Amino acid sequence: MDLTGAIWHKSTRSSGNSGDCVEVAANLPGIVGVRDSKDEAGPVLSFAPAAWRSFLGLVKRS
Repeated sequence: MDLTGAIWHKSTRSSGNSGDCVEVAANLPGIVGVRDSKDEAGPVLSFAPAAWRSFLGLVKRS
């Protein structure tokens, strides 16, 4: 998986939780990357954009 050019974003809601958060890169064609913000060189989960949208929809309904 080529993450060259990934622009990582952290939720604005994660500012007060001691750094326990994830970052998402949704600017790459055909892939959404998710990583631990404390381990930028660590593993990245990858999702198809449609799967990521579905996940977000389920989270928002919870």
